[in-house]
Amino acid sequence: MVNLTIDHIPVTVPEGTTILDAARSAGIHIPSLCYLRGVNEIGACRVCVVELCGMDRLMPACNNVVEEGMEVLTSSPKVRETRRINVELLLSQHDCHCATCVRSGNCSLQTIANDLNILDLPFEKKVPETRWDRSFPLFRDAAKCIKCMRCIQICDKVQTLNIWDVAATGSRTTVDVSLNRKIAQADCSLCGQCITHCPVGALRERDDTRQVFEALADPEKITVVQVAPAVRTAWGEFMDLSAEQATVKRMVAALRRIGFDYIFDTNFAADLTIMEEGSEFLQRLKNPGAFKAPMFTSCCPGWVRFLKSQYPDMVSQLSTAKSPQQMFGAVAKSYYAQLLGVDPKKIYSVSIMPCLAKKQEAALPTMDSAGAGPDVDAVLTTRELSRMIRSEHILPAELKEEEFDEPLGVASGAGIIFGATGGVMEAALRSAYYLVTGKNPSPDAFQDVRGMDGWKEATFHIADTPIRVAVVSGLGNARRLIQALRRGEVQYDFVEVMACPGGCAGGGGQPIHDGQELAESRGEKLYGLDAIADLRFSHENPSVQRLYKDFLIRPLSEKAHHLLHTDHTAWEMPLSPDNQKN
Repeated sequence: MVNLTIDHIPVTVPEGTTILDAARSAGIHIPSLCYLRGVNEIGACRVCVVELCGMDRLMPACNNVVEEGMEVLTSSPKVRETRRINVELLLSQHDCHCATCVRSGNCSLQTIANDLNILDLPFEKKVPETRWDRSFPLFRDAAKCIKCMRCIQICDKVQTLNIWDVAATGSRTTVDVSLNRKIAQADCSLCGQCITHCPVGALRERDDTRQVFEALADPEKITVVQVAPAVRTAWGEFMDLSAEQATVKRMVAALRRIGFDYIFDTNFAADLTIMEEGSEFLQRLKNPGAFKAPMFTSCCPGWVRFLKSQYPDMVSQLSTAKSPQQMFGAVAKSYYAQLLGVDPKKIYSVSIMPCLAKKQEAALPTMDSAGAGPDVDAVLTTRELSRMIRSEHILPAELKEEEFDEPLGVASGAGIIFGATGGVMEAALRSAYYLVTGKNPSPDAFQDVRGMDGWKEATFHIADTPIRVAVVSGLGNARRLIQALRRGEVQYDFVEVMACPGGCAGGGGQPIHDGQELAESRGEKLYGLDAIADLRFSHENPSVQRLYKDFLIRPLSEKAHHLLHTDHTAWEMPLSPDNQKN
């Protein structure tokens, strides 16, 4: 153990502890901007500088470790003045129009500047010009970038895609798409992890709320909205709602207050996905010579983009089942339009997702199966939902709870856990077991695939047949798994992949809490909802059963294939730089 004093307070911490962590253990807060534990520990921002007694030079607290007898001052006059100057320099190259920034009130730079009582700037303002494709789902504002390098590091170290890099030199140094590419030409998966780890508003999703408001105001449109499982765990975070206040039913009430005509649960389509994807898996399992193992899940569009760009020769191993979002859109503009007795073209279909890649997925040329334009007309992130609620001056805590509409609002607990890593696999195995044996397993029989480990594997037996499965979240882990597969080190029958660490609960469209990773706690909420659900199996969903009986006939039928499955090779995805060389 190492003994030192921080602001004259005795502190004892293990050897190798950084000054930043030692201070936090003593309840002393040292501000920082660029620091991201285990990912970005480069001391670039120099906001976390501290004074070490006996040394003239100030030291960054984030990447310097404690030493025996060290005397640290975190807020001496010298530290305060240096920290203030460093932040003022950052602000001199930062667009400070906070009123028009999506991160206003949730911006680390804004908070630190306010804490330092910076009321004016002594330096000349030189804000870089933003040049960006505003149609792309991910938007980068160069005028707000503080060169903290977090986006570079999260993309390189966690997601292994190397989309971002340092550009230019000197005072013109900035971050841009690597290899002088435009973002639409890059092999970006649109996972959005760079957004959720940016401390300011330099990175954000394309905002689609205006077009949704326009649709809501159009009397000729029937607005139908679906809400993804992971959204219910996080929608109230921006409004500081307690868990008791931020219920699913209160979210439904808020959506109805906004003006949506019909409010449905994407979990219904998750159950439908299980019926199609589970049936497809069993079909492949029975015909091993016709299909190459393993079969990969296809419900995460960020993962699909990754596989197409990094390992295009393996695309045929993806399930052909669409994601729940796209299945719902196709069903809404066919089956549900028929139930309503309306022209499908009158339906304006909106989805609320924890994800950026869903915006691009909905725009794919293959996603118009119902023949009434795009199956999903607009995709909003959880953050955009929060902004819509605030812009309508709705106070969710004061709303009475309301139910989802039927029949597309009925869902099982198996559909709910789609939002957590391992949830898709567990839900699929529950129903696959039934489809093979004719009886239900214990709902928790496959819980070995739960948890936050980035790469999990297990073997289960269904009617004496061993099923080797793996679950990965985070694209760096997906790359490790694929490389192990290609080297012949591992063999699986079925693999679930989610682009974002922790699955959709930690998605790139979820609320941002700087320095916190909340995928695990959000995922636990989903498993808690599954545990108390009346239905625990997708195949027992009465609305899904009715859909097959009245419309689709059976899983993998011709109509089901037309509406619920897709051709992953029918659209272009930019290849990785390595694949472009080959």
